[in-house]
Amino acid sequence: MQKLTDKALKNAKYEGSPKRLTDGGGLCALINQSGKYWRHNYRFDGKQKTLALGVYPDVSLSQARNVHRVAREQIASGIDPSEIKRVEKITKGLVAGDSFEAISREWFNQKMFDKSDSHKSRTLNILEKDLYPILGRRSISKITAVELLSALRKIESRSVDMAYRAKQVAGLVFRYSVATGRADSDVSKDLSGALKTKKTTHLAAITNPTEIGHLMHAIECYQGTIVVRSALKLSALLFQRPGEIRHMQWNEINWDESMWEIPASKMNKKGTIKADHFVPLATQSKALLHELYSYSGRGLFVLPSARGGSRPLSENGVRTALRTMGYDNNTMTPHGFRAMARTVLDEVLGFRLDWIEHQLSHAVRDPNGRAYNRTTHLAGRRHMMQSWADYLDHLRQAHCDPTSVGFRIRSKN
Repeated sequence: MQKLTDKALKNAKYEGSPKRLTDGGGLCALINQSGKYWRHNYRFDGKQKTLALGVYPDVSLSQARNVHRVAREQIASGIDPSEIKRVEKITKGLVAGDSFEAISREWFNQKMFDKSDSHKSRTLNILEKDLYPILGRRSISKITAVELLSALRKIESRSVDMAYRAKQVAGLVFRYSVATGRADSDVSKDLSGALKTKKTTHLAAITNPTEIGHLMHAIECYQGTIVVRSALKLSALLFQRPGEIRHMQWNEINWDESMWEIPASKMNKKGTIKADHFVPLATQSKALLHELYSYSGRGLFVLPSARGGSRPLSENGVRTALRTMGYDNNTMTPHGFRAMARTVLDEVLGFRLDWIEHQLSHAVRDPNGRAYNRTTHLAGRRHMMQSWADYLDHLRQAHCDPTSVGFRIRSKN
């Protein structure tokens, strides 16, 4: 394709109907009766979109190409340039550039682009419906803990859980403003204990061996996509946090050592050891990953989204599959696979509790109070993970054939 030239642009005339002069990669100059307009046509999330890049000659050919290049880089990174432009237009019209609303929209655009649609929608709803009416136009550096608490109290009157979520979102915005030099502190930290205590609810989990057998059979027979079916199986086999399962990447799989090595940067959660986390892969887990590799091995994520390989499986993928199989939120949840494994490995299979807790990536300390390092009891945990996978197979087979023989843990040797 021949590239545009300044001469061609200057000489181009409107001849009774709009026409386009293309430059490649979706960049074109639209010539109509009122002038010459730069346009970038592209697809994002399966939808055709157009981004306005300015008017020629105010925006020169070289300037348009530079803006076009940046937009293409954003699209390749999973960012919609039209959304960035929309947010910039909104924030530009605010009373002050350092207002809570301006900075929170900037934070949302910078930090939330790779989150699921449902998570983004919940967060934006909290900001727009609950926090902006009270804090939106206030300079973020001048907002006090008392002001934030006033906004949270209004939310608390209808939902304590939602008030805690709003406090968490506000804290993220405040910490972003501190990191970018617009505020001195995160005032949400001063509100510890100020809200009503949340009611503790335990996530539903199946721990009865017979019912586990029924669940494993249902998963085996599930007719969904290979990604969702594999996510269900890996959730049971590996019993890591749902978010960690969804964000598993191929470069974290050590095939030679039969190990999933989760980097410390992804394990920085409250109550966990802030170090690489090693998850031994039983033969069943490794076989499942080999099968998946032929499907998604060229991409980043082991379990990619159906909407594109640049993002992981939706956070509702496993939950929806469980609902489809007849397991509601009061029976089994994606997080429930962890409680299922912890209970059965301890109470039925009799494995050491510190091995189980370590494999759950909980903080575990030795008798002297020192945190175990990342390779502690690795041989024992490898044996435990293989035994767990074998036991799940046994329960699934027993569901189909109640006369099958009892289960025996494999020898370590």
